[in-house]
Amino acid sequence: MKRVIKGKAPQSLIEHRLQPFADYDNYSEKDELRVSLLTEQGHICCYCMQRISSTKMKIEHWRSQDEYPDLQLDYNNLLGACEGGQGFPRHLQHCDTRKGNIYLSINPLDSNRNCEDLIKYRGNGIIYSDDKDIDEELNETLNLNTQNLVNNRRDVLELALQQLKNEYPKGDWTVAILNKKIQEWSMKQKDGKYQPYCQIVIYYLKKKLSRFM
Repeated sequence: MKRVIKGKAPQSLIEHRLQPFADYDNYSEKDELRVSLLTEQGHICCYCMQRISSTKMKIEHWRSQDEYPDLQLDYNNLLGACEGGQGFPRHLQHCDTRKGNIYLSINPLDSNRNCEDLIKYRGNGIIYSDDKDIDEELNETLNLNTQNLVNNRRDVLELALQQLKNEYPKGDWTVAILNKKIQEWSMKQKDGKYQPYCQIVIYYLKKKLSRFM
């Protein structure tokens, strides 16, 4: 999970909110909303961080429409999520598809409780948290340790480390080198996209860096 910094709401959403009887269902410019969410999030899912696109994503209401109808058009409540195994058995579903209307305490939008500081990763691709409640949400509510996601995170980490070994075969990974790689994985690429599952690499490199401190 990567922190999402919200920008300005799409003009069409701002204008729609001013209309009488406006709700999410009768908002017709969802394509503009998708583009805005993708741009903010660097084209990765707000929960699992896999690649998403305008034709392969869901618009997620962090606070559900059913329980918080007053927030259904609040841009600060909207995120871009993957399809999350929609149509598959529940044990294979993840992210918003799995979550449904269930309450989450961890929020990619929360600047005071940064999700990146609350989530950890193991070298085998497992995601977890030392916070018991968050750990349960990662595993049960969002199902982020479904095998496919675990494998994807592990593969991305292994590839990143192999690339680092190829560049520095002697293993002399200095503070400067680690900081440079952390920055590269933390930034959007030239096409405005984050690298999928980027946070597992960032977490691992920061752990390596901490040994110098």
